[in-house]
Amino acid sequence: MALCSLHHVIDLDWMKEAYRLTRKDGAPGIDGVTAADYEVNLETRLLDLLERIKSGRYRAPPVRRAYIPKADGSQRMLGIPTFEDKVAQRAIMMVLETVYEEDFYPCSYGFRPGRSAHQALRNMQNVLWAKRLYWVIDLDIQKYFDSIPHSHLRAFLDQRVTDGVIRRMIDKWLNAGAVEDGLLHRTAEGSPQGGVVSPCLSNIFLHHVLDEWFETEVRPRLRGGCTIARYADDALMAFDNIVDAQRVLAVLDKRLGRFGLTLHPDKTRLVDFRPRRTESTRHPETDGTKFDFLGLTHVWGRSRRGKDMVMQVTAKGRFARALAAVSYWCRKHRNWSIRDQHRHLSSMMRGHFAYYGVGGNARRLRWFAHQVVRIWRKWLSRRDRQSVFRWNRLNEILKRHPLPPARILHSFATVSETLP
Repeated sequence: MALCSLHHVIDLDWMKEAYRLTRKDGAPGIDGVTAADYEVNLETRLLDLLERIKSGRYRAPPVRRAYIPKADGSQRMLGIPTFEDKVAQRAIMMVLETVYEEDFYPCSYGFRPGRSAHQALRNMQNVLWAKRLYWVIDLDIQKYFDSIPHSHLRAFLDQRVTDGVIRRMIDKWLNAGAVEDGLLHRTAEGSPQGGVVSPCLSNIFLHHVLDEWFETEVRPRLRGGCTIARYADDALMAFDNIVDAQRVLAVLDKRLGRFGLTLHPDKTRLVDFRPRRTESTRHPETDGTKFDFLGLTHVWGRSRRGKDMVMQVTAKGRFARALAAVSYWCRKHRNWSIRDQHRHLSSMMRGHFAYYGVGGNARRLRWFAHQVVRIWRKWLSRRDRQSVFRWNRLNEILKRHPLPPARILHSFATVSETLP
């Protein structure tokens, strides 16, 4: 049922909660206003923002466009909204989230309250290992966030949200555009860049295009078991026989093309993930015997009891990127005191272990910790060109102030993989 009256729930307390949930350490938008600036006379500002939203006088400012490098050498385009726009988007997103949490399927994990990437990883490990769904479609949508057609998105929103205030705000963000090198660029497709409402709208779009289609049309037509796990635009489908997998792969591109999306021709593939298979014995119509999902490579290994088990290890690209980030930081801050460097490197390592510390990944975690020490010594040696920072001196420092040890924090597997 479409809901036509929702904006009445947005009041001053709602706006205060939206402000509380908005990140305060982000870069400023085109107006240059930071979170600290906005906090001055906060209640007055929020009341004025609330009145402009409900009266229709709010004008969505364009985002400030920036670029960051990707692992493959290309650049990822980012949009940086103003702080006030972030608060407004958070307020509207809170309404949409309440509505659509009733509709979203359990297979969707990305940008939802109470759900995380590790839950998606745990579910995928279980279906591969326990349910024996060994035929995997590794699905990749080409430039998804930049290619969502606005007409289809509005049609999907019409099915559940027709409140005038909410829809007017969404339309303003879709049409706001971006400023780059002093020029305003309008967009006819894609989700609002950089804002918190963007992941929510993207989830709504793929909920109708992919999740609902898979659960209501695909699953009843297949002979065997199947499942899907999706985190934002990163999705996997698993089947218990190759015939079902090939049937779905044959129509998947047509399904997405109907709504203006395109499968990445090089990254979308069918994987034969049966255990005890080598490159020479795998099915000729499949591509590879392992796959990456959410930064972890899924491979077959052996448990401590000698049984086959699905292991999740840090993907090579993510591993190299993490070490490159450590090396870049050490180079830029090699003149800091050793104590300050130690504190920051410890924070970086704890963050790495917090995500990649899954059962079966102990070896790569230990190797990461070892490489961090080597990189740190390398850049400490370059603080003074006339001397070399010797290992015995670094070992003395690490003995007094050790870096965080590699740890398994997410034991998904039945056979626990703990570090010695």
